[in-house]
Amino acid sequence: MSDRTLRLGTRRSRLAMAQSGQVAEAVSRVTGRPVELVEITTYGDTSREHLAQIGGTGVFVTALRDALLRGEVDFAVHSLKDLPTAQPEDLVLAAVPEREDPRDVIVARDALKFTDLPRGARIGTGSPRRMAQLNAYARGHGLDMETVPIRGNVDTRIRYVHDGELDAVVLAAAGLSRIGRIDEVTDFLSIDTVLPAPGQGALAIECAADHADLIAALGELDDPFTRAAVTAERSLLAALEAGCSAPVGALADLLADGQIVKEMRLRGVVGTTDGVRTVQLSTTGPVPETYDQATALGRELAAEMLAQGAAGLMGERAQ
Repeated sequence: MSDRTLRLGTRRSRLAMAQSGQVAEAVSRVTGRPVELVEITTYGDTSREHLAQIGGTGVFVTALRDALLRGEVDFAVHSLKDLPTAQPEDLVLAAVPEREDPRDVIVARDALKFTDLPRGARIGTGSPRRMAQLNAYARGHGLDMETVPIRGNVDTRIRYVHDGELDAVVLAAAGLSRIGRIDEVTDFLSIDTVLPAPGQGALAIECAADHADLIAALGELDDPFTRAAVTAERSLLAALEAGCSAPVGALADLLADGQIVKEMRLRGVVGTTDGVRTVQLSTTGPVPETYDQATALGRELAAEMLAQGAAGLMGERAQ
């Protein structure tokens, strides 16, 4: 590898710039080379339409991948939950760094907890997955609340609460942590209430498949457990043939007996956005020694969920 400056492709949003800056520092540390951020505007950043109408969170990825393939940048950083499950042959996922907190959180008026929100509370989210699970929880626990579809960056969404338009908004803990606003969270949502999106809290570092030296260098940032976990989650998503904006939640974690890690558990949920119908199941297996084993765990759970009618609950299908 030469010692020229590496070009990191990133979206222009505050969150994307923050997480790309963190990756840039880590890459510079392991390669000894300077890294510059190259800001790229994606269709998802400029469109005013709801994500479900324009193809889901995958619209944030295409422009970055195009820049990689044109050689305008050397590597790109994505929020892993935004990546379509099909990996292009000419690009490689060089590293999945250690994952941050995958949970969803709420930012509510008057520092309210989720279960303390008043009757008729209006909760904003742009995610069908969150809508489905929040509405299912409300129905199951006799809560009176309304989920309101919203778009915009973190500042815009939190402003809805400060301006009194909404009682609360739902966001990802990892995103708020990365931009230094985790102290604005008023409640962390239990994963028993809302399962995160597959890959939530993890980042993906992608580069061209023919850059072997760069792939090896970026691989120093890879966290094997995080990659195994998100591989299982994304395998579930792919086997369900669900798009990035489908109402699917998944989380893989390790089960330990004392200090000894025994198994990997994978939980998944699919539901209609009104919360009327849901399929939520889990499975466990040996801690994956290969990514093929993690993939198999996801497919196994998907098959069980499809047998329970999951296919009929998903409004968005992969294209």
